[in-house]
Amino acid sequence: MVGGLLGVVAAVFVLLVIGSAALKSARQAEPISPVALPTSDPYTPIPHLTRSSPDGTARSARQALNTTLTGNTVYRAGTLPRVACLAPATDIFNDAQLKALILKTGQCMSRTWSPALRRTGIAFAPPKYAVTPRGGRGACGDFPQRGSIVPYYCPRNTTIYASTTALARGRGDQRGYGSLSTWHGAIIGMMAHEYGHHVQQLSGLANSWWGKTLAARSQSARLALSRKYELQANCFSGMWMRSVAASYPIPATRRGNLFYFFSNVGDWPGYPRDHGTPANSGRWFRQGYERQKAYQCNTWLAPASSTL
Repeated sequence: MVGGLLGVVAAVFVLLVIGSAALKSARQAEPISPVALPTSDPYTPIPHLTRSSPDGTARSARQALNTTLTGNTVYRAGTLPRVACLAPATDIFNDAQLKALILKTGQCMSRTWSPALRRTGIAFAPPKYAVTPRGGRGACGDFPQRGSIVPYYCPRNTTIYASTTALARGRGDQRGYGSLSTWHGAIIGMMAHEYGHHVQQLSGLANSWWGKTLAARSQSARLALSRKYELQANCFSGMWMRSVAASYPIPATRRGNLFYFFSNVGDWPGYPRDHGTPANSGRWFRQGYERQKAYQCNTWLAPASSTL
């Protein structure tokens, strides 16, 4: 039941709204510093156990997975492995080129997250993608949602949906991400956020979050849970972008573009408070990029001020 209900609202809790008026005035010279979580890793590696099967052969086993929000097994994953993921020259306003880049980098995300999750005992399967110029209808509803530009992850069928035109150019009164940065890495950072939701799904974080959301007695409590959930996906995005920084490539100037970009998207006035302020959006992306370890993306144990 939880998984089904989660699919119903997946399109509600989607990525980072940009307000057209806010875009004109949103300018931060220096992105704020990351969250001050512990610098020493509190999670010991999960021991690799061996047991005998009925036929006498050895089988590997791991301890039972922890699917809670605060102590989840995913926090033992450490840093992501560095993989070669060279991004070709891409015009984000060219639908075919942007789609090709999204699919290519999606494969790179699987090559990094797969070994990181499997070494903790979390079973891995890659997400699917539905990427079209104008959008359409998926298992969790229209993509993008009416009046929106954002991609979303649907746990019902583990698919990431996106409209390349909406992402880059916008739709209706919603300006596209190309208004903030014409460099393709910014949009790929957004897609890495959606991949972060897939990681949350695989690790049990998604179901644990949704269970607490169903049990919450107030709208403010539900929104607070949503912000932590979304900001954690920002942090996972930062981890992945750092893992391919050498090959993508992401030099210092482009790294600054990413920090600036994520610090200028979020819950602008007049929108639901379900993703976090622009400042905290940037803070958690930078947390993943600079701290690099999965346990430092534990928004559920972070100071409340960092998840507003």
